[in-house]
Amino acid sequence: MSDVKFSPGDRVIVAERFPRHHHRVPTYVKGRCGVVERLCGVFGNPETLAHHGDGKPEQPLYRVRFTMEHLWSERAETPDDTIEVELYEHWLEAAQ
Repeated sequence: MSDVKFSPGDRVIVAERFPRHHHRVPTYVKGRCGVVERLCGVFGNPETLAHHGDGKPEQPLYRVRFTMEHLWSERAETPDDTIEVELYEHWLEAAQ
């Protein structure tokens, strides 16, 4: 798929937006940096589908890996453990 923005291994930051409408981004990853693990495919946008829209434009969905240390700082019981979250491209920005 040539129209996707990110590839496995790319570092990304989850946008720190708090829309009032339906969205599928856990609050604990907003503003956090992770690494793209893989592209899951391209699907209808769930934020518009939830309101009986057509899901257009379709959005690439990525699996992004975060370390517990990066998410929870010193509160992480096992800092090197990871969690993977599936996030749509319009919520991701390239990390520097």
